[in-house]
Amino acid sequence: MIPRYSRKEMASIFEPENKFKIWLEIETLALEKMAQLDIVPQSAARTLREKGAFDIDRINEIEAEVKHDVIAFLTSVAEHIGEDSRYVHQGMTSSDVVDTCFSVQLKQAANILIKDLDKVLNALKKRAEEHRNTLCIGRSHGIHGEPTTFGLKLAGHYAAFKRHRERLVRAREEISICTISGAVGTYATINPSVEAHVAQAMRLKPETVATQVIPRDRHATFFVTIGVIASSIENLAIEIRHLQRTEVREVEEYFDTKQKGSSAMPHKRNPIGSENLTGQARIIRAAVIPALENVALWHERDISHSSVERTILPDALISADYALNRLAGIIDKLLVYPDTMIENLEKMNGLVFSQAVLLALTQADISREDAYLIVQRNAMKVWEEKGKMSFKDALLSDSDVTEKLDKGKLESIFNYKNYTQHIDSILQRALN
Repeated sequence: MIPRYSRKEMASIFEPENKFKIWLEIETLALEKMAQLDIVPQSAARTLREKGAFDIDRINEIEAEVKHDVIAFLTSVAEHIGEDSRYVHQGMTSSDVVDTCFSVQLKQAANILIKDLDKVLNALKKRAEEHRNTLCIGRSHGIHGEPTTFGLKLAGHYAAFKRHRERLVRAREEISICTISGAVGTYATINPSVEAHVAQAMRLKPETVATQVIPRDRHATFFVTIGVIASSIENLAIEIRHLQRTEVREVEEYFDTKQKGSSAMPHKRNPIGSENLTGQARIIRAAVIPALENVALWHERDISHSSVERTILPDALISADYALNRLAGIIDKLLVYPDTMIENLEKMNGLVFSQAVLLALTQADISREDAYLIVQRNAMKVWEEKGKMSFKDALLSDSDVTEKLDKGKLESIFNYKNYTQHIDSILQRALN
Protein backbone atom coordinates (compact mmCIF):
# COMPACT_ATOMS: atom_id res chain seq x y z
CA MET A 1 0.00 0.00 0.00
CA ILE A 2 1.25 3.49 -0.84
CA PRO A 3 2.54 5.61 2.08
CA ARG A 4 -0.37 8.08 1.71
CA TYR A 5 -2.76 5.47 3.12
CA SER A 6 -0.38 3.67 5.47
CA ARG A 7 -0.04 4.03 9.20
CA LYS A 8 3.34 3.10 10.64
CA GLU A 9 2.31 0.51 13.23
CA MET A 10 0.30 -1.57 10.77
CA ALA A 11 2.68 -1.14 7.83
CA SER A 12 5.64 -2.32 9.90
CA ILE A 13 4.00 -5.74 10.33
CA PHE A 14 4.55 -6.40 6.63
CA GLU A 15 8.09 -5.08 6.40
CA PRO A 16 10.77 -7.71 5.61
CA GLU A 17 12.43 -7.01 8.96
CA ASN A 18 9.36 -8.13 10.92
CA LYS A 19 8.74 -11.15 8.69
CA PHE A 20 12.28 -12.45 8.95
CA LYS A 21 12.34 -11.87 12.72
CA ILE A 22 9.28 -14.08 13.00
CA TRP A 23 10.88 -16.69 10.72
CA LEU A 24 14.01 -16.69 12.87
CA GLU A 25 11.99 -17.07 16.06
CA ILE A 26 10.05 -20.01 14.60
CA GLU A 27 13.28 -21.75 13.57
CA THR A 28 14.89 -21.03 16.94
CA LEU A 29 11.96 -22.31 18.98
CA ALA A 30 11.78 -25.45 16.84
CA LEU A 31 15.51 -26.10 17.26
CA GLU A 32 15.34 -25.54 21.02
CA LYS A 33 12.63 -28.17 21.34
CA MET A 34 14.58 -30.57 19.15
CA ALA A 35 17.56 -30.07 21.46
CA GLN A 36 15.38 -30.92 24.46
CA LEU A 37 14.41 -34.12 22.66
CA ASP A 38 18.13 -34.88 21.96
CA ILE A 39 17.49 -34.77 18.24
CA VAL A 40 20.12 -32.07 17.77
CA PRO A 41 22.99 -30.91 20.03
CA GLN A 42 22.11 -28.44 22.80
CA SER A 43 24.93 -26.25 21.55
CA ALA A 44 23.23 -25.83 18.19
CA ALA A 45 20.12 -24.40 19.81
CA ARG A 46 22.23 -22.09 21.99
CA THR A 47 24.20 -20.88 18.98
CA LEU A 48 21.05 -20.06 17.02
CA ARG A 49 19.50 -18.24 19.99
CA GLU A 50 22.66 -16.23 20.70
CA LYS A 51 24.03 -15.63 17.22
CA GLY A 52 21.05 -16.09 14.95
CA ALA A 53 20.69 -13.15 12.58
CA PHE A 54 20.02 -12.29 8.95
CA ASP A 55 20.83 -9.64 6.40
CA ILE A 56 17.96 -8.53 4.18
CA ASP A 57 20.16 -7.36 1.33
CA ARG A 58 22.02 -10.66 1.44
CA ILE A 59 18.72 -12.60 1.42
CA ASN A 60 17.62 -10.70 -1.67
CA GLU A 61 20.95 -11.36 -3.33
CA ILE A 62 20.76 -15.10 -2.64
CA GLU A 63 17.11 -15.34 -3.64
CA ALA A 64 17.93 -13.76 -7.01
CA GLU A 65 20.09 -16.84 -7.66
CA VAL A 66 18.23 -19.70 -5.95
CA LYS A 67 14.68 -18.40 -6.62
CA HIS A 68 13.52 -19.54 -3.15
CA ASP A 69 12.96 -17.10 -0.32
CA VAL A 70 13.14 -19.56 2.60
CA ILE A 71 16.37 -21.11 1.32
CA ALA A 72 17.81 -17.63 0.84
CA PHE A 73 16.86 -16.77 4.42
CA LEU A 74 18.37 -19.99 5.81
CA THR A 75 21.57 -19.36 3.88
CA SER A 76 21.85 -15.87 5.35
CA VAL A 77 21.29 -17.24 8.86
CA ALA A 78 23.92 -19.92 8.23
CA GLU A 79 26.45 -17.22 7.39
CA HIS A 80 25.92 -15.83 10.89
CA ILE A 81 26.02 -19.04 12.95
CA GLY A 82 28.46 -21.26 11.05
CA GLU A 83 28.57 -25.09 11.23
CA ASP A 84 25.57 -25.46 13.55
CA SER A 85 23.41 -24.21 10.69
CA ARG A 86 23.15 -27.81 9.45
CA TYR A 87 20.71 -28.50 12.29
CA VAL A 88 18.45 -25.55 11.53
CA HIS A 89 15.15 -26.38 9.73
CA GLN A 90 15.60 -30.11 10.53
CA GLY A 91 12.60 -32.05 9.25
CA MET A 92 10.71 -28.86 8.45
CA THR A 93 9.29 -27.57 5.22
CA SER A 94 9.02 -24.00 3.98
CA SER A 95 5.31 -23.82 4.70
CA ASP A 96 5.96 -24.59 8.37
CA VAL A 97 7.80 -21.28 8.59
CA VAL A 98 5.84 -19.22 6.10
CA ASP A 99 2.35 -20.25 7.22
CA THR A 100 3.08 -19.94 10.91
CA CYS A 101 4.55 -16.51 10.27
CA PHE A 102 1.46 -15.57 8.24
CA SER A 103 -0.66 -16.46 11.28
CA VAL A 104 1.47 -14.30 13.55
CA GLN A 105 1.22 -11.35 11.16
CA LEU A 106 -2.56 -11.71 10.86
CA LYS A 107 -2.83 -11.87 14.64
CA GLN A 108 -0.66 -8.75 15.00
CA ALA A 109 -2.82 -6.96 12.44
CA ALA A 110 -6.04 -8.10 14.12
CA ASN A 111 -4.85 -6.68 17.43
CA ILE A 112 -4.39 -3.28 15.81
CA LEU A 113 -7.72 -3.44 13.98
CA ILE A 114 -9.55 -4.29 17.20
CA LYS A 115 -8.08 -1.16 18.78
CA ASP A 116 -9.14 0.77 15.68
CA LEU A 117 -12.69 -0.54 16.01
CA ASP A 118 -12.71 0.60 19.62
CA LYS A 119 -11.89 4.13 18.43
CA VAL A 120 -14.81 4.05 16.00
CA LEU A 121 -17.13 2.65 18.67
CA ASN A 122 -16.12 5.30 21.19
CA ALA A 123 -16.71 8.09 18.67
CA LEU A 124 -20.09 6.70 17.59
CA LYS A 125 -21.25 6.16 21.17
CA LYS A 126 -20.29 9.70 22.17
CA ARG A 127 -22.11 11.30 19.23
CA ALA A 128 -25.14 8.98 19.53
CA GLU A 129 -25.56 10.01 23.16
CA GLU A 130 -25.09 13.65 22.22
CA HIS A 131 -27.81 13.51 19.55
CA ARG A 132 -30.16 10.91 21.00
CA ASN A 133 -33.04 13.45 20.86
CA THR A 134 -31.93 15.44 17.80
CA LEU A 135 -34.92 15.07 15.48
CA CYS A 136 -34.35 14.37 11.81
CA ILE A 137 -36.15 12.66 8.96
CA GLY A 138 -35.69 8.99 8.28
CA ARG A 139 -35.52 8.16 4.59
CA SER A 140 -36.28 5.08 2.54
CA HIS A 141 -35.33 4.99 -1.13
CA GLY A 142 -33.85 8.45 -0.47
CA ILE A 143 -37.38 9.81 0.09
CA HIS A 144 -38.72 11.17 3.37
CA GLY A 145 -40.20 8.40 5.48
CA GLU A 146 -40.91 9.13 9.14
CA PRO A 147 -39.17 11.10 11.91
CA THR A 148 -36.27 9.57 13.80
CA THR A 149 -33.31 11.01 15.67
CA PHE A 150 -29.74 11.45 14.56
CA GLY A 151 -28.63 9.64 17.69
CA LEU A 152 -30.65 6.59 16.66
CA LYS A 153 -29.04 6.67 13.22
CA LEU A 154 -25.59 6.62 14.82
CA ALA A 155 -26.63 3.96 17.32
CA GLY A 156 -27.45 1.65 14.42
CA HIS A 157 -23.95 2.06 13.07
CA TYR A 158 -22.53 1.57 16.56
CA ALA A 159 -24.36 -1.76 16.82
CA ALA A 160 -22.93 -2.86 13.47
CA PHE A 161 -19.35 -2.04 14.45
CA LYS A 162 -19.84 -3.75 17.79
CA ARG A 163 -20.80 -6.90 15.89
CA HIS A 164 -17.73 -6.45 13.70
CA ARG A 165 -15.50 -6.31 16.75
CA GLU A 166 -16.94 -9.60 17.98
CA ARG A 167 -16.48 -11.13 14.53
CA LEU A 168 -12.88 -9.98 14.31
CA VAL A 169 -12.08 -11.42 17.74
CA ARG A 170 -13.43 -14.77 16.51
CA ALA A 171 -11.54 -14.46 13.21
CA ARG A 172 -8.32 -13.71 15.11
CA GLU A 173 -8.83 -16.85 17.16
CA GLU A 174 -9.45 -18.94 14.04
CA ILE A 175 -6.28 -17.73 12.34
CA SER A 176 -4.02 -18.02 15.40
CA ILE A 177 -2.69 -21.32 14.09
CA CYS A 178 0.74 -22.96 13.92
CA THR A 179 1.92 -25.76 11.66
CA ILE A 180 5.27 -27.51 12.07
CA SER A 181 4.32 -30.84 10.53
CA GLY A 182 6.86 -31.35 7.71
CA ALA A 183 6.32 -32.36 4.12
CA VAL A 184 2.65 -33.11 3.30
CA GLY A 185 1.81 -32.72 6.98
CA THR A 186 2.57 -36.23 8.28
CA TYR A 187 5.18 -35.39 10.98
CA ALA A 188 7.30 -38.16 9.42
CA THR A 189 10.45 -36.07 9.84
CA ILE A 190 9.59 -33.98 12.90
CA ASN A 191 8.14 -34.74 16.31
CA PRO A 192 4.65 -33.23 16.89
CA SER A 193 5.89 -31.93 20.24
CA VAL A 194 8.07 -29.47 18.31
CA GLU A 195 4.93 -27.96 16.79
CA ALA A 196 3.24 -27.87 20.20
CA HIS A 197 6.24 -26.06 21.69
CA VAL A 198 6.38 -23.44 18.92
CA ALA A 199 2.61 -22.93 19.10
CA GLN A 200 2.63 -22.40 22.86
CA ALA A 201 5.58 -20.01 22.75
CA MET A 202 3.96 -17.93 20.01
CA ARG A 203 0.49 -18.07 21.55
CA LEU A 204 -0.93 -20.08 18.69
CA LYS A 205 -2.70 -23.42 18.40
CA PRO A 206 -1.49 -26.43 16.36
CA GLU A 207 -3.40 -27.00 13.14
CA THR A 208 -5.72 -30.03 13.34
CA VAL A 209 -4.67 -31.38 9.93
CA ALA A 210 -2.15 -29.22 8.12
CA THR A 211 -1.66 -31.05 4.79
CA GLN A 212 1.69 -29.16 4.69
CA VAL A 213 -0.13 -25.82 4.65
CA ILE A 214 -2.68 -24.32 7.01
CA PRO A 215 -6.06 -24.78 5.28
CA ARG A 216 -7.04 -21.54 3.59
CA ASP A 217 -10.63 -21.56 4.78
CA ARG A 218 -9.22 -19.99 7.94
CA HIS A 219 -7.68 -17.13 6.00
CA ALA A 220 -10.80 -16.75 3.87
CA THR A 221 -12.88 -16.31 7.01
CA PHE A 222 -10.50 -13.63 8.22
CA PHE A 223 -10.59 -11.64 4.97
CA VAL A 224 -14.36 -12.01 4.65
CA THR A 225 -14.63 -10.48 8.11
CA ILE A 226 -12.42 -7.57 7.04
CA GLY A 227 -14.55 -7.21 3.91
CA VAL A 228 -17.77 -7.00 5.90
CA ILE A 229 -16.19 -4.34 8.13
CA ALA A 230 -15.27 -2.41 4.98
CA SER A 231 -18.89 -2.51 3.81
CA SER A 232 -20.03 -0.95 7.08
CA ILE A 233 -17.34 1.70 6.76
CA GLU A 234 -18.76 2.54 3.34
CA ASN A 235 -22.33 2.40 4.64
CA LEU A 236 -21.60 5.11 7.21
CA ALA A 237 -19.46 7.09 4.77
CA ILE A 238 -22.29 7.16 2.22
CA GLU A 239 -24.74 8.32 4.89
CA ILE A 240 -22.46 11.26 5.66
CA ARG A 241 -21.98 12.04 1.97
CA HIS A 242 -25.74 12.11 1.36
CA LEU A 243 -26.43 14.22 4.43
CA GLN A 244 -23.72 16.71 3.42
CA ARG A 245 -25.19 17.40 -0.02
CA THR A 246 -25.93 21.13 -0.38
CA GLU A 247 -29.68 20.65 -0.68
CA VAL A 248 -29.69 18.48 2.47
CA ARG A 249 -26.77 19.76 4.62
CA GLU A 250 -27.80 18.10 7.86
CA VAL A 251 -24.22 17.18 8.69
CA GLU A 252 -20.81 18.16 7.36
CA GLU A 253 -17.28 16.90 7.69
CA TYR A 254 -15.11 19.23 9.73
CA PHE A 255 -13.45 21.79 7.47
CA ASP A 256 -10.18 23.24 8.80
CA THR A 257 -9.60 26.98 8.60
CA LYS A 258 -6.64 26.50 6.25
CA GLN A 259 -8.27 23.73 4.20
CA LYS A 260 -9.19 24.22 0.54
CA GLY A 261 -12.02 22.32 -1.11
CA SER A 262 -11.44 22.93 -4.82
CA SER A 263 -8.68 24.23 -7.03
CA ALA A 264 -11.30 25.98 -9.20
CA MET A 265 -14.20 26.86 -6.87
CA PRO A 266 -13.15 28.57 -3.63
CA HIS A 267 -16.56 28.09 -2.01
CA LYS A 268 -16.41 24.28 -1.98
CA ARG A 269 -16.46 22.21 1.24
CA ASN A 270 -16.47 18.63 0.01
CA PRO A 271 -16.93 15.35 1.97
CA ILE A 272 -13.50 14.15 0.86
CA GLY A 273 -12.91 11.98 3.91
CA SER A 274 -16.09 9.98 3.41
CA GLU A 275 -15.46 9.71 -0.33
CA ASN A 276 -11.98 8.41 0.45
CA LEU A 277 -13.49 5.79 2.76
CA THR A 278 -15.82 4.63 -0.01
CA GLY A 279 -12.73 4.07 -2.15
CA GLN A 280 -10.82 2.36 0.66
CA ALA A 281 -13.73 -0.03 1.15
CA ARG A 282 -13.40 -1.13 -2.48
CA ILE A 283 -9.72 -1.91 -1.99
CA ILE A 284 -10.40 -3.90 1.18
CA ARG A 285 -13.27 -5.90 -0.29
CA ALA A 286 -11.17 -6.68 -3.35
CA ALA A 287 -9.24 -9.10 -1.12
CA VAL A 288 -12.28 -11.21 -0.33
CA ILE A 289 -12.76 -13.12 -3.59
CA PRO A 290 -9.03 -13.99 -3.97
CA ALA A 291 -9.00 -15.20 -0.35
CA LEU A 292 -12.00 -17.43 -1.04
CA GLU A 293 -10.41 -18.75 -4.21
CA ASN A 294 -7.22 -19.59 -2.27
CA VAL A 295 -9.11 -22.29 -0.38
CA ALA A 296 -8.95 -24.63 -3.38
CA LEU A 297 -5.35 -25.86 -3.57
CA TRP A 298 -3.96 -28.92 -5.36
CA HIS A 299 -3.72 -31.97 -3.13
CA GLU A 300 -1.59 -31.34 -0.01
CA ARG A 301 -0.34 -27.99 -1.29
CA ASP A 302 0.58 -25.75 -4.17
CA ILE A 303 1.65 -22.11 -4.21
CA SER A 304 -1.16 -20.58 -6.22
CA HIS A 305 -2.22 -18.84 -3.01
CA SER A 306 1.22 -17.41 -2.27
CA SER A 307 1.39 -14.54 -4.75
CA VAL A 308 -2.19 -13.59 -3.87
CA GLU A 309 -1.44 -13.40 -0.15
CA ARG A 310 1.72 -11.36 -0.66
CA THR A 311 -0.55 -8.70 -2.17
CA ILE A 312 -3.81 -8.86 -0.22
CA LEU A 313 -2.18 -9.32 3.19
CA PRO A 314 -0.59 -5.86 3.40
CA ASP A 315 -2.95 -3.96 1.11
CA ALA A 316 -6.26 -4.99 2.72
CA LEU A 317 -5.07 -4.70 6.30
CA ILE A 318 -3.16 -1.44 5.91
CA SER A 319 -6.22 0.02 4.14
CA ALA A 320 -8.54 -1.24 6.88
CA ASP A 321 -6.34 0.29 9.57
CA TYR A 322 -6.22 3.61 7.74
CA ALA A 323 -9.95 3.62 7.02
CA LEU A 324 -11.05 2.85 10.57
CA ASN A 325 -8.83 5.57 11.99
CA ARG A 326 -10.03 8.10 9.44
CA LEU A 327 -13.65 7.16 10.11
CA ALA A 328 -13.19 7.60 13.87
CA GLY A 329 -11.79 11.09 13.23
CA ILE A 330 -14.64 12.05 10.90
CA ILE A 331 -17.30 10.97 13.39
CA ASP A 332 -15.54 12.66 16.30
CA LYS A 333 -15.40 16.05 14.53
CA LEU A 334 -18.60 15.74 12.47
CA LEU A 335 -20.54 19.01 12.28
CA VAL A 336 -24.23 18.42 12.97
CA TYR A 337 -26.94 20.95 12.08
CA PRO A 338 -30.13 20.25 14.11
CA ASP A 339 -31.97 23.34 12.79
CA THR A 340 -31.49 22.16 9.21
CA MET A 341 -32.70 18.72 10.22
CA ILE A 342 -35.94 20.27 11.46
CA GLU A 343 -36.28 22.36 8.28
CA ASN A 344 -35.89 19.24 6.15
CA LEU A 345 -38.22 17.28 8.39
CA GLU A 346 -40.97 19.84 7.77
CA LYS A 347 -40.43 20.27 4.03
CA MET A 348 -43.19 17.81 3.20
CA ASN A 349 -45.80 19.78 5.17
CA GLY A 350 -46.74 16.93 7.46
CA LEU A 351 -46.73 14.01 5.02
CA VAL A 352 -44.40 12.16 7.38
CA PHE A 353 -47.46 11.52 9.60
CA SER A 354 -49.31 9.55 6.90
CA GLN A 355 -48.89 6.15 8.54
CA ALA A 356 -50.12 7.47 11.88
CA VAL A 357 -53.25 8.80 10.17
CA LEU A 358 -53.73 5.50 8.35
CA LEU A 359 -53.55 3.55 11.61
CA ALA A 360 -55.95 5.95 13.34
CA LEU A 361 -58.53 5.50 10.57
CA THR A 362 -58.27 1.70 10.73
CA GLN A 363 -58.85 1.92 14.49
CA ALA A 364 -61.92 4.05 13.76
CA ASP A 365 -63.66 1.18 11.92
CA ILE A 366 -62.46 1.86 8.38
CA SER A 367 -60.92 -1.02 6.41
CA ARG A 368 -57.20 -0.76 5.80
CA GLU A 369 -57.76 -0.63 2.04
CA ASP A 370 -60.23 2.25 2.27
CA ALA A 371 -58.14 4.07 4.87
CA TYR A 372 -55.10 3.78 2.63
CA LEU A 373 -56.96 5.31 -0.31
CA ILE A 374 -58.24 8.19 1.83
CA VAL A 375 -54.80 9.00 3.21
CA GLN A 376 -53.06 8.59 -0.13
CA ARG A 377 -55.40 10.86 -2.07
CA ASN A 378 -54.86 13.63 0.48
CA ALA A 379 -51.14 13.04 0.47
CA MET A 380 -51.05 13.32 -3.32
CA LYS A 381 -52.73 16.71 -3.11
CA VAL A 382 -49.92 17.92 -0.88
CA TRP A 383 -47.31 16.54 -3.29
CA GLU A 384 -48.97 18.23 -6.26
CA GLU A 385 -49.53 21.56 -4.49
CA LYS A 386 -45.77 21.72 -3.84
CA GLY A 387 -45.93 23.17 -0.37
CA LYS A 388 -49.05 25.35 -0.73
CA MET A 389 -51.18 23.01 1.38
CA SER A 390 -50.37 21.17 4.59
CA PHE A 391 -51.28 17.52 5.03
CA LYS A 392 -53.24 18.32 8.17
CA ASP A 393 -55.33 20.94 6.35
CA ALA A 394 -56.01 18.53 3.51
CA LEU A 395 -57.26 15.92 5.99
CA LEU A 396 -59.43 18.45 7.85
CA SER A 397 -61.14 19.33 4.56
CA ASP A 398 -61.95 15.67 3.81
CA SER A 399 -65.29 14.57 5.26
CA ASP A 400 -64.26 10.90 5.11
CA VAL A 401 -61.58 11.77 7.62
CA THR A 402 -63.44 14.21 9.85
CA GLU A 403 -66.36 11.82 10.23
CA LYS A 404 -64.01 9.47 12.05
CA LEU A 405 -61.30 11.74 13.49
CA ASP A 406 -61.99 15.08 15.13
CA LYS A 407 -59.55 17.99 15.10
CA GLY A 408 -58.21 17.13 18.55
CA LYS A 409 -57.42 13.58 17.48
CA LEU A 410 -55.64 14.82 14.36
CA GLU A 411 -53.64 17.32 16.41
CA SER A 412 -52.46 14.50 18.69
CA ILE A 413 -51.33 12.49 15.66
CA PHE A 414 -49.19 15.36 14.32
CA ASN A 415 -46.74 15.20 17.24
CA TYR A 416 -43.05 14.34 16.85
CA LYS A 417 -42.94 12.97 20.39
CA ASN A 418 -44.88 9.94 19.16
CA TYR A 419 -41.76 8.94 17.24
CA THR A 420 -39.23 9.44 20.00
CA GLN A 421 -40.96 7.71 22.93
CA HIS A 422 -38.82 4.56 22.61
CA ILE A 423 -35.50 6.17 21.62
CA ASP A 424 -34.01 5.94 25.10
CA SER A 425 -34.77 2.24 25.46
CA ILE A 426 -33.34 1.49 21.99
CA LEU A 427 -30.14 3.38 22.76
CA GLN A 428 -29.91 1.69 26.14
CA ARG A 429 -30.05 -1.65 24.35
CA ALA A 430 -27.61 -0.64 21.61
CA LEU A 431 -24.95 1.26 23.52
CA ASN A 432 -24.57 -0.96 26.60
